[in-house]
Amino acid sequence: MTSSIDEVLLRSLTPSVLTVLVRRGADFAAAEDAVQDALVEAVRVWPADPPRDPKGWLVTVAWHKFLDAARADTARRRREDLVDEEPAPGSGPAVDDTLRLYFLCAHPSLTPASAVALTLRAVGGFTTRQIAQAYLVPEATMAQRISRAKRTVSGVRFDRPGDVATVLRVLYLVFNEGYSGDVDLAAEAIRLTRQLAAQVDHPEVAGLLALMMLHHARRAARTAPDGSLVPLAEQDRGRWDTEMIAEGIEILQAALVRDRLGEFQAQAAVAALHADAPTAEETDWVQIVEWYDELTRLTDSPVVRLNRAVAVGEADGPRAGLAALAALDASLPRHTAVAAYLHERDGDLATAARLYAEAAHKAPNLAERDHLTRQAARLNARRCR
Repeated sequence: MTSSIDEVLLRSLTPSVLTVLVRRGADFAAAEDAVQDALVEAVRVWPADPPRDPKGWLVTVAWHKFLDAARADTARRRREDLVDEEPAPGSGPAVDDTLRLYFLCAHPSLTPASAVALTLRAVGGFTTRQIAQAYLVPEATMAQRISRAKRTVSGVRFDRPGDVATVLRVLYLVFNEGYSGDVDLAAEAIRLTRQLAAQVDHPEVAGLLALMMLHHARRAARTAPDGSLVPLAEQDRGRWDTEMIAEGIEILQAALVRDRLGEFQAQAAVAALHADAPTAEETDWVQIVEWYDELTRLTDSPVVRLNRAVAVGEADGPRAGLAALAALDASLPRHTAVAAYLHERDGDLATAARLYAEAAHKAPNLAERDHLTRQAARLNARRCR
């Protein structure tokens, strides 16, 4: 068993192991610490001696780690009762409580931001650094936020669910992190959102599920064989998963007719218009702009306004797009890349090449940086002909 296989397996098992400990009576903070200790032990032991039942091994080790910590904590002598009734070794009931664990992490005693961060750390298996990057804050700041969240829930019995909106944002962040390629959790996020949709009758839950499916359906076409990014307009649409697209659109339509529009439904509507177009040239950009107007009304998000500027540039011409872009903060992520694209569309290749190169230096990952660098090189080559 290689270390890469270990990492994938450990990520997939972490939520259910944590849930078993919570179900057995451990408070969340202590259980999360014990699971992390067990994961460290697994990384040390498994390469030489892989267990036949990985989940059972983790549960057993994590439970003993928890009991050791409980015995050593004089302020928690009451937990000694657990030692006398220690459950039999094994993985526990074969019940998937991962979704319930998401709700528990969205406990009312936590702020939404803390609930998202704690869930990504404890359930999603993300590192503190990855979560900090998602929030655009220093790693030390995020570590303090997670520690405060764990202290807040320490000793709290998770006997009522958290806010559905917070759970949806958690799932969306997990999906986006998985979709980016850093951690492949997109399929897991879809699975959990399907479970949530089956249990919670809410159009925004359906909207998020549709959004995930419509994006995931295009995944195979997003990268070339060499790993480079393929822009949406250049993707081979024959590689898109048409069955998943059809299902996503059907789920979205059922949600929209309930006339309780939310941001995930609106985002899914944009994705559906992209997925439904036979070619990039046939994309209904006018409708996409209208949906971005709805999203702006719902969220007033600068990122939405940035995406709207691109859509305006496609629907009404690049100069209209640049005018919309001029009203936005130039420090926004992807602002420079969008400006480069719109200037290229407007025929100003020199400015576009310069902006592509500038955007490459700001790119958050290697794949995006390489893509933007190639765009700059392509335009510079055209100018030299």
